Amino acid sequence: MKRSIELNWLEDLVFEVNNEGHKIMIDADMENSGKPRGMRPKPLMMVSLAGCTAIDVVDILKKMRVQIEGLSIKVDGDIRDELPKDYLSMHVTCVFKGKDLPADKLQRAVDLSREKYCGVSATLKRAIEMTYEIQVAD
Repeated sequence: MKRSIELNWLEDLVFEVNNEGHKIMIDADMENSGKPRGMRPKPLMMVSLAGCTAIDVVDILKKMRVQIEGLSIKVDGDIRDELPKDYLSMHVTCVFKGKDLPADKLQRAVDLSREKYCGVSATLKRAIEMTYEIQVAD
C-alpha cells in the first residue's frame, strides 16, 4: 500500500499540505516567519503519534466494552539543542475520563496501540526513546 501527500509553497515559509482533500498549513517558527499561519513540521510528528494512539485506544476500548467519557493525549518531545534539532525522546500521557474505569483494560488498550497497531509509534520507536503513562481524571 502506498500513501501520498502533496505540499505546495504559498509564500515566505508557508506551505499547504493536501491529503485526500484535507488541507493543513505548515509554517516556520515566529522568528523565521513573522506571521505564523500554520503548524511547524516537528510538532506535527507529535500530532501524528497522538492521533494514531487515540484512534487505536478508543477503538480497542470500544471492543472491550469499556465506555470512557473522554480521552486526552499529551505528547512531550525532548529535542536536541544542536542542529538538526531532532527528537531524542517522546513521552505520551493518556488521560482518561470516566467512572469506575478498569485500569487493566486501559493499560492493555494503550499497550496494544504502542506494541501492535500504531504505525506512527512503530516508526518512531526505531529512532527515539518512547515512554507512555496513563492517568484517570475525575
